[in-house]
Amino acid sequence: MPKAAHMEAAEHHEKAAKAHRTAAAHHDKGEHDTAMRHADEAHGHSTKAHTLSASAHSKSKSKK
Repeated sequence: MPKAAHMEAAEHHEKAAKAHRTAAAHHDKGEHDTAMRHADEAHGHSTKAHTLSASAHSKSKSKK
């Protein structure tokens, strides 16, 4: 189970990074509304990744 939890956290970290890059690209083009939408999406994935990382870490520690 801990491996699956770590993998799910990693997936959300990757989604957050992609959304951040997309937001930056739109911001550079002056498309600020679209950039904000992607930044909000990135924030959601980052928050979920943090929660899953903490849970995975806790599960890993309990297996020792």
